[in-house]
Amino acid sequence: MIRLNNITVKFDDFTALHNISVHVKEGEFFTFLGPSGCGKTTTLRTLTGFIEPVSGSVVAAGRDITHVPIEERNIGIVFQSYALFPTMTVYDNIAFGLRVKKMKKAQVDEKVREIARKVDLSEDQLKKAVSQLSGGQQQRVAIARALVTNPSIICMDEPLSNLDAKLRVQLRNELKKMQEDFGITTIYVTHDQEEALTLSDRIAVFNKGRIEQIGTPNEVYNHSSTEFVCNFIGDINRLSDPVVHALREKGAAVDPALHNYVRLERIHVNVTPRADELELPGRVTKMEYYGLYIKYYIDLGCQIMKVIERNDGVNIYAAGQDVRIVINPGDIMAYPPGTEEVPL
Repeated sequence: MIRLNNITVKFDDFTALHNISVHVKEGEFFTFLGPSGCGKTTTLRTLTGFIEPVSGSVVAAGRDITHVPIEERNIGIVFQSYALFPTMTVYDNIAFGLRVKKMKKAQVDEKVREIARKVDLSEDQLKKAVSQLSGGQQQRVAIARALVTNPSIICMDEPLSNLDAKLRVQLRNELKKMQEDFGITTIYVTHDQEEALTLSDRIAVFNKGRIEQIGTPNEVYNHSSTEFVCNFIGDINRLSDPVVHALREKGAAVDPALHNYVRLERIHVNVTPRADELELPGRVTKMEYYGLYIKYYIDLGCQIMKVIERNDGVNIYAAGQDVRIVINPGDIMAYPPGTEEVPL
């Protein structure tokens, strides 16, 4: 559906994108994820036509659109700021693109009301000025305006970043449902790992103008290709040399020459180890109670290990309590040193 082939983008002497290649399938929810300044928005703007690459090609539905004007690419765009006209009504905002295409009034009216229903905007809201709406309602208007012209692709640049945390969670669920209902190919830009893991069919993780990994949420989280990805996606423990040595003494095939990591939820507290698992003694220094789960900080004598356990309401350990942690060596991810470039 969409192919970015060996895209390089430069701004004067600065190379913003280094030979980027991405293939997005039809109907896929595909996310560009990474820290600020990593190149994800530049890639989106190259796809939509705001930036022209110095080399490489942009292909959509089999058509080379590298040098095609923005308005001829049939791509809907939802900006971070929504870019709505605040003094115009919701109806007129949604109708804007249709009127630019010189559609007949009756056809415009039909399309505006149809898309408004689909994104849950009421008749009363259509009559209001955009400035009278809440942030969540404005986001729906921006999505409706992007979808009303029937684009083959919709691109969203951090569309939830201006909303409060509770509304972000609510709207990302609605966003995913809308995307599935419309079946439209979606490119989504975010720096929020949880948002990317929740929404995406696949994720491209960016770092300094390059793509570190492309994969499903499960692949980038549980099988991170690089040390940067394993650190950027979620929380993780890097195993200290003494812990690696202790695991090796117990028979684990852990390479001390590598940087070794294990996710918090892969470690368990005070359980009977299976044949392929190993245990180490420790003491709880702190616990954080989140309701659904509990986060423990456990001192192994040579490092503090962070552990997340599901809250069963019974097995809860207090600071100062001696415990045993259980690790499966198969859950350890290892990388050669010198490649970490962990984001701040």
